[in-house]
Amino acid sequence: MYNIPMVDLVGQYNKIKTEVDASIQDILSKASFIGGPYVKQFQENLQSYLNVKHVIPCANGTDALQVAMMALNLQPGDEVITTTFTFIATAEVIALLRLTPVLVDIEKDSYNIDPQAIERAITPKTKAIVPVHIFGQCANMEAILDIAKRHNLYVIEDNAQAIGADYSFSDGSVMKSGTIGTIGCTSFFPSKNLGCYGDGGALFTNDDELADQIRIVVNHGMKTRYYHDYVGVNSRLDAIQAAVLDIKLKHLDEYIAARQYAAAYYDKAFSITDKIITPKKSAFTTHVYHQYVIVLNGVDRAKLMEHLQSKGISCAIYYPVPLHEQKAYQDPRYKKGDFPVSEYLCDNVIALPMHTEFTDEQLEYVTKSVLEFIG
Repeated sequence: MYNIPMVDLVGQYNKIKTEVDASIQDILSKASFIGGPYVKQFQENLQSYLNVKHVIPCANGTDALQVAMMALNLQPGDEVITTTFTFIATAEVIALLRLTPVLVDIEKDSYNIDPQAIERAITPKTKAIVPVHIFGQCANMEAILDIAKRHNLYVIEDNAQAIGADYSFSDGSVMKSGTIGTIGCTSFFPSKNLGCYGDGGALFTNDDELADQIRIVVNHGMKTRYYHDYVGVNSRLDAIQAAVLDIKLKHLDEYIAARQYAAAYYDKAFSITDKIITPKKSAFTTHVYHQYVIVLNGVDRAKLMEHLQSKGISCAIYYPVPLHEQKAYQDPRYKKGDFPVSEYLCDNVIALPMHTEFTDEQLEYVTKSVLEFIG
């Protein structure tokens, strides 16, 4: 029996161990833990990879979202539209800043925020849209940018799950996810496609003035040392995490290709049954498969998960509860049944292992284990 984790960080580390260990030892020997050449090098290399003017590292992906909203000077009571089908951080920072989260439903096929639902939710108080590039493919950014332009709104991309994905516009131009809106935000949590060995995050923008403001916010609201012109936060990416990320960045396209191979294997194996709905890929974006999430059709999810776990196969539910049903975010504006697509998915999705170190034998073991239960 195999032991198949959701993500194999040990196997990934073993392939880059020599370079990682040498970089960490160099940082320890120089005691250059905050800032310094490793952070600068990673920042510049990520800017080049993304073809974006500014990358501003920070401490984690949640901070990135909060800093983005602070840098845009959003004020208490301003409305921010986002999806109800996402990790809690997206709404958490809106609430922490005393902004008003406005939740909308998602598209049935892509699981991404529905542009038509965004349009219907706009009011005079709306100031920003936060599309989440869920599971590894971009939301319909061309439609979202059109809405934002017509209503004079900011677009903050939550790119924690889709770094490296390409978005193709109708005119043939291509941009990397996270570089399309006003600000892009990402997380470098260890399990992410580009993950460090602790916490980390970053913001992306092509706006020079906005980049300067973001740098001020992440550094205690300070442009000149000990002179604080703004209320800011302390959110920095440390040198060890930057060193790890810079090494992994060289392999990111290779990692993406490995995930796409695994996804294609899953797709083919599950095509023989109508009890599994495999992820649908939107025509305008590549999919980097941060997660491989299937929708079960008439299958007992709890029993399937128990079956897989008995065979040493990890699995998970992303997400079991939509934001509008979370106790901390209950709002009289919303009730169960208001977001039928999100609610259906929360009841029927299951995520299978997805990482960069799969062998064909392991993929065969996972797929056969799923299919033998479904029958």
